[in-house]
Amino acid sequence: MTDRNLGPFSVSPVGLGCMSLSYGYGTPPDRDDAVKLLNQTLDLGYTHLDTAAMYGFGKNESLLGAAVMHRRGEFMLASKCGMFKNAEGKREINGRPEVIKKTVDDSLQRLKTDVIDLLYLHRWDKTVPIEDSIGAMSEMVAVGKAKTLGLSEVSAATLRKAHAVHPIAAVQSEYSLWTRNPELGVLDACREIGAAFVAFSPLARAFLTGTLRDVSVLENNDLRSSMPRFAPDTYVENLKLLENYAGIARDVGCTMGQLALAWILAQGEHVVCIPGTTNPDHLEENFGGGTVRLDTATVDKLGALINQDTVKGPRYVAATQAEIDTEEFPAG
Repeated sequence: MTDRNLGPFSVSPVGLGCMSLSYGYGTPPDRDDAVKLLNQTLDLGYTHLDTAAMYGFGKNESLLGAAVMHRRGEFMLASKCGMFKNAEGKREINGRPEVIKKTVDDSLQRLKTDVIDLLYLHRWDKTVPIEDSIGAMSEMVAVGKAKTLGLSEVSAATLRKAHAVHPIAAVQSEYSLWTRNPELGVLDACREIGAAFVAFSPLARAFLTGTLRDVSVLENNDLRSSMPRFAPDTYVENLKLLENYAGIARDVGCTMGQLALAWILAQGEHVVCIPGTTNPDHLEENFGGGTVRLDTATVDKLGALINQDTVKGPRYVAATQAEIDTEEFPAG
């Protein structure tokens, strides 16, 4: 498997999104199992671990701090500021410079490390100029608390404004066959400025693995329960897309999940992905997706089969959609 560049770092094309080990998709694994999985991740050859202050309100960063910081030299560590648990115990997007600086200090303490390799602004706080938030983050680089900076869920225009203040090493956004928004500008903008594009939820939150057939099994605290595409009637319609998709996976000779990751990686050498999992077998399967090579005809066939026109339902409810800055396709 050939590594790819992410700023000054060389990373495995498939990294691990660590969120689900603490939060997001129902009941997370117990701590011992999570620690074991994180170490298995490094044993398999993953060199890119992604966390955030927001994940489990700090629990995910604390987990990594306890589980793998004795192996700090084996991986590139990414975390995020700008979204956190506020004094009222609620999730808050806040990009004010003084808040960013405190969040980074808190993250470093939880992570038990002196420096974050890639520090993302988790969401752009639209009440604060992006230049001000990036300015504060650049001070974290200047004092050695971060090595490089990134942005999450932003448009190409916002990326360029931020890059004018401090070099941006990466943009992280949701990207998969069923969420194609990065193709509206930010994928090309990343290539133009020399930034990596990091795809989260590249497996479409398990849809593209073919393992989630019945959404009634989702727990109430599973994020997907409130996502329009996972509403029961809508999801049944989306499942119809998987029949032909499964056939393509069989023809290629890989699993459905590996096919999804291979399609992502075929979108450019500056693209990497960070699927998450709590399952050791899926962890190994996902890493293998980085070795699958697709010809142009297969890439095109997949893109025509599953895209913004064939998938039913928006990815977020209106309130969540208002928090992000990505380009959007016209309403159909």
